[in-house]
Amino acid sequence: MRISPELRRKLISVAVVSTALLTAAPASVAVAQEPAPRPAAVPAAQTEAAPGVRAERLIVGYKSGATEAESNKAAAADAASKAEKTGEEIDFQRRLGTGAALVELGTNPTRASVADVVAQYQADPQVAYVVPDRLNKPTAVTPNDTEYGKQWDLFESTAGMNVPGAWDTTTGTGVTVAVIDTGYVTHSDLAANIVGGYDFISDTAVSVDGNGRDSNPADPGDWYNANECGAGIPASTSSWHGTHVAGTIAAATNNGKGIAGIAHGAKISPVRVLGKCGGYDSDIIDAITWASGGSVSGVPANTNVAKVINMSLGGGGACSSATQSAINGAVSRGTSVVVAAGNENTNASSSSPANCGNVITVAATNRAGSRASYSNYGSVVDISAPGGETRTTANGILSTLNSGSKTPSSENYTYYQGTSMATPHVAGLAALMKSANSALTPAQIESAIKANARALPGTCSGGCGAGLADAAKTVQAVKGGSSTGTTFSSTTAVAIPDNGAAVESPVSVTGRSGNAPSALQVGVDITHTYRGDLVIDLVAPDGSAYRLKSAASDSADNVNTTYTVNASSEVANGTWKLRVQDTAAQDTGTLNGWKLTF
Repeated sequence: MRISPELRRKLISVAVVSTALLTAAPASVAVAQEPAPRPAAVPAAQTEAAPGVRAERLIVGYKSGATEAESNKAAAADAASKAEKTGEEIDFQRRLGTGAALVELGTNPTRASVADVVAQYQADPQVAYVVPDRLNKPTAVTPNDTEYGKQWDLFESTAGMNVPGAWDTTTGTGVTVAVIDTGYVTHSDLAANIVGGYDFISDTAVSVDGNGRDSNPADPGDWYNANECGAGIPASTSSWHGTHVAGTIAAATNNGKGIAGIAHGAKISPVRVLGKCGGYDSDIIDAITWASGGSVSGVPANTNVAKVINMSLGGGGACSSATQSAINGAVSRGTSVVVAAGNENTNASSSSPANCGNVITVAATNRAGSRASYSNYGSVVDISAPGGETRTTANGILSTLNSGSKTPSSENYTYYQGTSMATPHVAGLAALMKSANSALTPAQIESAIKANARALPGTCSGGCGAGLADAAKTVQAVKGGSSTGTTFSSTTAVAIPDNGAAVESPVSVTGRSGNAPSALQVGVDITHTYRGDLVIDLVAPDGSAYRLKSAASDSADNVNTTYTVNASSEVANGTWKLRVQDTAAQDTGTLNGWKLTF
């Protein structure tokens, strides 16, 4: 038998502080336990909202212990009281993550009316501060890189990947991308973002650098003579392929020269597996393992573990068990593996590693947003990205290169085309996402890229995955704690019966496209003594339920927090529900409201 709530509170009162320190409490509870802000001689908060300031929204911080600091109803009632006193329109909007309240004034308030409202809040002994909710502007500007104007693939509205819009949130800082390719030839527009890699080519006939595996991933050139790589195969100059790929991902940006990298805050670890005539599976398998933090016999531990691997390479045939095992190992260690669909204008199901599982397979689009003429296609393709077509040179993908026809010479920039060029666009996007939200798993990254893609502006026969990758939309969808997306909410109070049946509150979502994000924010405001009795679920439009909170021995009151749900498998539009059930006797409560932020 459970004791009464009153006696229980008396018995646990001594342990409240220690329990709060050990329990993962909602943000609002943590805020309530913080000491009240120490007043300055002239409170800075008051000077920020001094008379004469014009604002349409105010942020109000209540002192610890104030009812308004914990209850949305109380904060709303306080706003209504101050509206009555001032004769101005004042509406409580929502609770911020810090516990402060956001209130909105009427349309186009005058400076005098704002001053009156501010004065009312300042005079309230329960208010710690009141400041204007200032409108910030994006700090990102068009990069000053001299060749940026030629990078249509990043910014053009027709078929660009909408990359600049993501830079206001992140540039990839803190993420390393392993480029498993031909290695790296020195380039001043890349050097600042290069970290240690490795040369995994064990056959000296392929490596052409005079030795086998070593810690130097420098690209000596992969040129070959006619028939040297097979009967009838013509001669080729050195491609400097890995350097071109690396530049698309992370060329230095805003440095007054060259191009801009998609994730220019990230680092590149060059991992050399391709040399003269190509590279062996065995070397590539070891490279995947090492780059993702796995152990490879005879090779030192990797001190620059990559959370994203780019493999703009491939060959014919099925995905081998050996290659699949290496990929699975990398993904299990938290590394996303992004691969090229291939350039044979055929079904990518016949190209490996494009047809492997646990990878993000990328097809290429041209400047019009149609599938590039050479790009592979099919059901194994996950996403499309700009790969260019150089029949018109400026329609290719411009990136870092070297002018040497055989061995390294002077650095330059060259247009290339291929799924090899499309793949680093998506690898760069994955780096941006991981930087914006480090908790994302490879599966969540893949799901979010697909869910936030836009329809191809052009045409695609055969299948081009979820569409054209959209960097800004995808990063916005996954960034941690986002509150700037579109919000759908319910403020209708629903009584929660004591130890009774579950109750539900609906929210209708409209006007969205595609699926919900992999980091859907679910804000919940519940008044309930002994919240450990509660079980809370988010119910998707198709009836799928996502457990937000289970019953537990948590004696604290109320649930006022935001949950993050991977809802990327759910269609966004439709009726979503919050389901709440009290599973034990002697406590009742109210679901005051809840919201979904996309």
